[in-house]
Amino acid sequence: MAALEEKQMVEQVKGLKTDIKYKDTPIGKIPVDWEITSLGKIAYFEYGESLPERKREKGEIPVYGSNGLIGYHNQSLVDGSGIVIGRKGSVGVVTWVDNKFWPIDTTYYISVKQTKEDFKWLFYLLSNSHLEELNAATGVPGLNRDIALAKIVPCPSLTEQKRIAEILSTVDDAIEKTDQIIEKMKEAKKGLMQKLLTRGIGHTRFKKTEIGEIPEEWEVVRLKNIALKFYNGGTPDTANKTYWDGNVPWITGADFENQKVGKIRRYVTQEGVKNSATNVIPKGNLLIVTRTGVGKLAIAPFDLAISQDITGVILDSAKTITWFVYWYLNYNESRLRAIIQGTSINGLLREDLETFAIPLPPPSEQQQIADILSSLDSQIEQETRHKEQLESLKKGLMQVLLTGKIRVKMLG
Repeated sequence: MAALEEKQMVEQVKGLKTDIKYKDTPIGKIPVDWEITSLGKIAYFEYGESLPERKREKGEIPVYGSNGLIGYHNQSLVDGSGIVIGRKGSVGVVTWVDNKFWPIDTTYYISVKQTKEDFKWLFYLLSNSHLEELNAATGVPGLNRDIALAKIVPCPSLTEQKRIAEILSTVDDAIEKTDQIIEKMKEAKKGLMQKLLTRGIGHTRFKKTEIGEIPEEWEVVRLKNIALKFYNGGTPDTANKTYWDGNVPWITGADFENQKVGKIRRYVTQEGVKNSATNVIPKGNLLIVTRTGVGKLAIAPFDLAISQDITGVILDSAKTITWFVYWYLNYNESRLRAIIQGTSINGLLREDLETFAIPLPPPSEQQQIADILSSLDSQIEQETRHKEQLESLKKGLMQVLLTGKIRVKMLG
């Protein structure tokens, strides 16, 4: 996020005040100078319409369904800014639209012309009104318009609405810019992986191999040629309580997130490890999901036990850099999935994994390649954490600003 925008957001948050006088209302305490009203008195939910066949040609007009953007066509139902609300399926999902658009028949919509309130404030109010709780259907989820329009909400002055919307929009802008940075970095990472893992660094002469064209100086080896040991996993007897809730992290294929080990959900005891087929893979070694989620992989962030979904691979540090092999397999996960066998539980056979072909640059070049990709990956993680912090800030601000628990200071 640009320093100027961050400074603006900090100043806006500093400008909030908590010395507020309240009054009691049917929806709880609100500031004494606010009113309560129903959604139906400040806006009206129009039904979206199915796109006619003759208008289904591709175009530049965005088409919105109950869960957001679903495509583009050549004609609009609504001209100007609008708010789309999920009516069927994804009930209560609220989407802001800047320009002309077409909301389909699973939605309600509000156009800027349908309210005297600040339109952006109305968007945030609706987003914070828990419309998903007004699901009136017994089969397919559906948002009942009459019930939604009867919902009572707090309503500040138009001036304060604008200030609230301004603060929340500043945070939204920061989230959007951070998201754009993340997407650009992901594209850069994708391009670098393709270049570094097939062309290397500084090479001018290449040769054709079974895995494609690679630098002349590189070799093609089988995974077993650079591995010291392959370990299977297993599950301790779940009926034996002495095997569980110990201090040894135990993971399955479901615990992998974005090619990393995610939150540890289960732990086993040393007794559970000793009396089952599981194995403990030391920190820094390769984990490959070979059943139920083939293509997922990670480097063990600490010593952990593995289920039968996973194969642990201890690589020979004299021949290869573990992170280089990780990045190559990450880049080629489709090749791993292509050799899946089995009909009931699809999985990689040990023989196929052991004979999986990979390129082998000199160790120094492997390290360079791994360092470049890991550094970019760390930057993406940092920006992702920043985005999550901004989203948390926005959520908190919405809860207090839209209810009057904290007030904005009026200008002038």
